[in-house]
Amino acid sequence: MLSESEIHAIDHEVSLVPHKKAAVIEALKVVQQHHGWVSDEKLEEVAAYLDMSPAEVDSVATFYNLIFRKPVGRHVILLCDSISCYVMGYKKLYEALHEHLHIKFGETTPDGRFTLLPNACLGCCDHAPALMVGEDLYRDVQVQDLENILAQYK
Repeated sequence: MLSESEIHAIDHEVSLVPHKKAAVIEALKVVQQHHGWVSDEKLEEVAAYLDMSPAEVDSVATFYNLIFRKPVGRHVILLCDSISCYVMGYKKLYEALHEHLHIKFGETTPDGRFTLLPNACLGCCDHAPALMVGEDLYRDVQVQDLENILAQYK
């Protein structure tokens, strides 16, 4: 069952749009904020609450790359792999992250601290390469910056 606080937050999002179904992304974000990801069970609960089919909600959840459909680490690292970031050093950043964390894209460190995911664009083409850790955006990132960046998320 959706918790009382989840329902309250979803109701607020529903109040901001003309149709209940239009709040589906925000409802999924609410669930994710409470649980870290959106399980099949929670997806079905959101679907029932918004008078949608689970398939409709799942199609939104799987399209929107910031809705996590499997458990992730406490800190999700989004590494931009746009052409600008690629040209400006994305590959070196990926290799350094892989070497430091011992994980590949889609994997989580054994301690559950970090999950590494690619991201098509972080909107920082003029400050490439870029990455995000949770809500924190880092621009003009160099390999030597990674250790200090990651140390902030212990």
